[in-house]
Amino acid sequence: MDITKIALERRQFTLLIIVVMFIAGIQAYMDIPRAQDPGFIIRAAQVITYFSGASPERVEELVSEKIVEKIRQMPELDYVSSENKSGVSIIIVNIRESFTDMRPIWDSLRRKVEEAERNLPEGVSSPIVNDEFGDVFGIVYTITGDGFSYAEIKDIVDNIRDELLLFDDVAKVDILGAQEERIYVEYKPSRLNEMGISPQQLASALSSRNIINPGGEIYTTYETISLEPSGNFESIDDLRSTLIKLPESNDVIALKDVANVYRSYVDPAKSNVRFNGGQGIGIAVAMRVGGNVVDLGAQVEAKMNDLVMSYPIGIDFHKVTMESDIVNKTVNDFLENLLQAVVIVTLVMLAFLGLRTGIIVATLIPVTMASAFFMMSLFNIGVDQISLAALMISLGLLVDNAIVMAESILVKIEAGIEREQAALSAANELKVPLLTSSLTTSAAFLPIYLAESAIGEYTAPLFKVVTITLLCSLVVALTLIPLLCMLFIKIKQTKGGNAGGGFFAKITRWYLVFLHAVLRQRLISLLVVGFIFLIAIKGLGWVPKIFFPPKTDPVFTVEIEFPLGTPLTYTAKRLQEIEAYFSKELLVDNSDEDLRGNGRDQGIKDVTSFIGNGGVRFVLTHSPKPASSNYAFLLINTSEGGVVVDELIQEVDNYLFDNLIDGQYTIKKLENGTSVKHPLGVRLTGSDEIKLFAFADEIKQKLATLNGTVNIQDDWGLSQKKVRVNIDPQRAQRAGVTHSDVATSLQTAFSGITLTEFRENDTIIPIVMRSQHAGDRDYDSAGSIGVLNNQGVSVPISQLVDPELVFQSAKIFTRNGAKTVAISADLREGVTASATNAELVPWLVEVSKDWPPGYSWELGGEAESSGKANESIGNKLPIAGFVICILLMAQFNCIRRTIIILMTIPLALIGVSFGLLAAKSYFGFMTMLGVISLAGIVINNAIVLLDKMNQEHDELKNSWPDSVINACQSRLRPILLTTFTTVLGLIPLWLGGGPMWEPMAITIIFGLLASTVLTLIVIPLLFSLMFNVRFSKAV
Repeated sequence: MDITKIALERRQFTLLIIVVMFIAGIQAYMDIPRAQDPGFIIRAAQVITYFSGASPERVEELVSEKIVEKIRQMPELDYVSSENKSGVSIIIVNIRESFTDMRPIWDSLRRKVEEAERNLPEGVSSPIVNDEFGDVFGIVYTITGDGFSYAEIKDIVDNIRDELLLFDDVAKVDILGAQEERIYVEYKPSRLNEMGISPQQLASALSSRNIINPGGEIYTTYETISLEPSGNFESIDDLRSTLIKLPESNDVIALKDVANVYRSYVDPAKSNVRFNGGQGIGIAVAMRVGGNVVDLGAQVEAKMNDLVMSYPIGIDFHKVTMESDIVNKTVNDFLENLLQAVVIVTLVMLAFLGLRTGIIVATLIPVTMASAFFMMSLFNIGVDQISLAALMISLGLLVDNAIVMAESILVKIEAGIEREQAALSAANELKVPLLTSSLTTSAAFLPIYLAESAIGEYTAPLFKVVTITLLCSLVVALTLIPLLCMLFIKIKQTKGGNAGGGFFAKITRWYLVFLHAVLRQRLISLLVVGFIFLIAIKGLGWVPKIFFPPKTDPVFTVEIEFPLGTPLTYTAKRLQEIEAYFSKELLVDNSDEDLRGNGRDQGIKDVTSFIGNGGVRFVLTHSPKPASSNYAFLLINTSEGGVVVDELIQEVDNYLFDNLIDGQYTIKKLENGTSVKHPLGVRLTGSDEIKLFAFADEIKQKLATLNGTVNIQDDWGLSQKKVRVNIDPQRAQRAGVTHSDVATSLQTAFSGITLTEFRENDTIIPIVMRSQHAGDRDYDSAGSIGVLNNQGVSVPISQLVDPELVFQSAKIFTRNGAKTVAISADLREGVTASATNAELVPWLVEVSKDWPPGYSWELGGEAESSGKANESIGNKLPIAGFVICILLMAQFNCIRRTIIILMTIPLALIGVSFGLLAAKSYFGFMTMLGVISLAGIVINNAIVLLDKMNQEHDELKNSWPDSVINACQSRLRPILLTTFTTVLGLIPLWLGGGPMWEPMAITIIFGLLASTVLTLIVIPLLFSLMFNVRFSKAV
C-alpha cells in the first residue's frame, strides 16, 4: 500500500485525519498520568518474627536459620538476608529482577514461611510476611495540636483517615507515630505475697477466664442451635471483677483488690513523630496503581484544607511531602525545556530552508508530538522526566525525516518534474531508507527496554517513546510533508538560492576540497582518524564515574543511629537537641519583620522526625528501616534545591560531627534511579565471627586512609550488654521454685507479660500484666524481686540466681544463610566511588590471599548497583546488534556496506570524550544511554549517505568516484541540518535538565558533532577502500 499516493489523492481526508490526530494528542496529553519518575517494581518482601527475650544468637539459630532454609528453595530467589536482634528476626527476601509478576511469588513465599513455622520453637510468634514493602506513600501530613491530648489528636487522625479512604485513587492510608493501646494489670507485689498468689497463678487465672471458645451445637428435629459460652471480657469492669481463687483455700478475691487495671497506651512508646519539634501524628497516603498523582494530590490538599477548618484552633495540619508538587515542577521544567527545543529547531528550519520550506518541515514537529502523546496514552506510558527526555532526544531525529523528504522533493521540482510526481517519486525513493534508519535508531535503544533489571524498567520509556515518535514522524513525513510540498512549494530562482543557501554553498565548497584531499591520501587519513580515536578512548579514563547523581529536589534526609539497646526516651531527647539547633540556626524566617536581624531567607522550611523507625516509603528509592528504639529518621524540606541544599547539608554535617559523639549519622539527598544506601560497600562472608571482625577492622582501617571517605561503619554495630541470669537448679529445687517461676517474675517485674486480649468491636487490645514498680526498677533493685514458691512463700530472687554481665553481638546479619559483615562508607563532595574503589579493590585482592578458606569479599554500594545495571543492558546489546545488522543487510544486501556503517559508530566516542572533559561532567548510567542513542543517530546519517551513493551509481549511471562525491555533496545539507537541529534541541536539556540529564545531553551533542564531521569523511573513505574506488583529480 502506497500511503503517499493515498494521501495525495485524498487530500481533504488526509488533512482531516491529521487534524483529528492532533486534537486527540492534545486531549491525551491533558489526561495522561504524570509522575516524576516512571518507577520500577520493588522485588523485596519482609518476614518479621518475634521471639521475646531471645538473644541475637538464639534468634538466628532457632528462627532465621529455619525460615531462610525454606525460603532458599524458591527458584525465583536472588538472595535472602536476615537481621537478628534481641527478640526479633527480620528477613529480607529479594527476587531476581527477571521476574515481573510478583503475586504468585509472594504466595509461594507465604507457603514456605508456613512450612518453616512448624519447626519454630515454642514462644515464637507467627512470622509476619510483608509483601507490600514497596508501596509508595507520596502524600504525608503531620497533625499537631498545641494543648490537646494524644487521644484527642488520634481521634482527629482516625477521622481524616476515613475521609481520605473515600477517594477512588487512594489505595492505603497509614497512620504514623500512633501509639498502640494496652490494658495494664499492675499488681502490687506485697498484696500478692500477702495472699500467697504468684504472678504465674494470676496470669493463668486471667487467661483461662477470657475465652471465646464455642460450646458446640444442639440438633433438634427442626433446627440447629449454637451454644456460645460466656467468658470473654466485655468491658474493663469485667476484667477488674475477675475472681481469683486463693491457694490452699476455697476463698476468692476480685482482681481489683490486688491489681490496678486501666487502659492506656504502650509505655514506653515504640515510636514518635514530631514536626518542627512538636509532638504529632503522621498520616500517609498511597495511590492505587494507575491513579493520577496530580489529581489525587489536588483532591487530598483540598480535603485537608476543608477539614482543618472544622477543628478547633490549635489543631494544625502540616504538609510534609506532596508528590504532585514535585511532579508538577519536574514536568513543567521539562516541558519548558521541550518547548525551548521546539522553538530553536523551528527557527533553524526557517533560517536554513526558507520561509515556506521551513514552515512545512516545522509543521511535522507539533503533529508528530501530538501523535506521540496519543500513542503513549494507548500504551499506558505516562508523562515523566524519562519520557519527556526521550521526546527531546527524538526531536532532532524526527525533523531529519522531514528535511530529507522536503529536500528531495525540492530537487526534483527544480529538475522540472511535476509537483505531484516529484512528491511521489521522492517518497518512493526514501520510504525504505527512512524506515530502515528509524528502525535502526529504535533498535539502538532496544537493550534498555529488554534489560532485566530495575534500571531497565526505570529507563524503558526511552525505547518506547523514541520508537513511537520516530514511527509517527515517518508516517507524517510520507504523508503530510509531500502533500504540503505539493500544495505550497514555489521554486524561485534567486542569486543566493534558498535561505541559507549561500552559507551552505561555502560549506559545500570547503568540504569537497577537503574530502578530495582525504580520498587521495586514504591510508594517512585513516591513521589520523585511528590516532584521534585512541586518544579519545584514553581520555574517557580521566572522566569521573558516577552511577546516578542525586536529585536536586528541595529536600534531604538525616538518619541517626545510637548503639543498639538505646531506649527511645534517650533517642527522643537527643533529637530534641538537634531539632532545637535547626530551629535556632537553620529554619527559614517566615515573619514579616525580623526583630533579631538574623533571620534566614534560604534554609530549612520544616523538619519531620520519625523517632524509632524510618517512616514510610515516601519516594521509591527510600527503603524505611524497621522499628528500633535507637534509630531516628529526619525528613527535611528546604526553601530551594540545588546549592541551598548543598550548603545546608554542610552546616548540618558540621554540627552533627561536633555534637553527635554518641551516635552515627548519614545525610543524603534523594536519589535518582535505584536506591544505593552508601556509595562504598564491602561484604565479608565467613563462619567465624572473630575472624570476620578482624578482617572487617582491617578493611575499615584501609578505608580511613583513602581520600574523602567518611562515616565508616559496619552493620553489626557495637557489642551489647546482657545480664545472664544463671538459675541454680539445686537452690531453686530446695526453695520450691521452677525456672518458669523465675522467668515470669523477672518479666512481670520489669517489662510485663502479655496474657490475653480484650476485644472492643473490631479492635483487639493486648492485656499486659506487670508489677506496679515495673517502670521504676533498675539493675541494683533486681535482687529484691520475690519469687513465690509452691508453698506461697516469697523467696528473694538473689537467693536463687547468680547474675552475670556479658557482652553479645548487638545484631547478627546473614546473607543466603552465611554470616555476613557489611562495611560501608560515605564520600565527601567531589570524591567518586569508582575512583575510591580503584584504590581499594587491588588492596582487597592482595590482602584476601592470606585469608583462610571459606572467607570471601564482594563489593557493594554503587559498584554493585552500577555493575548489575550495566550487565543487564550489556547482555542485551548483542540482540540490538543483530537487529541492526539484519536491517542494514535488508537495506543494502551487502556485507561491506554494513561493515562500513558499523565501523563508524565508535567514532562518536571522540566527541563524547572531549565533551565530557571540556564540560567537567561525569560518565554514568545516563551517559551510557546517551552513547547507545548516539549509535542510532550515527547509523541514521550513514544509511542516508550510502543509499544516495547507490542511487547516483545505479539509477543515474554515474561512475563510482562521481557517485561518492555527488552523494556527499547532495546529503551534506540534510545531514548538517539534522545535526544542528538535534544539537540545538538538546541544549535546553544540557543547561536545564539538572545533573541527571546533563551528561546524556553532552554525550549526544558533542558525540554527534564529532561523528557528523567524521561520518562525512570516514564513510566515503572506507567506501573507497572497500570498493577500491580511486580519486585522482582535484575538485
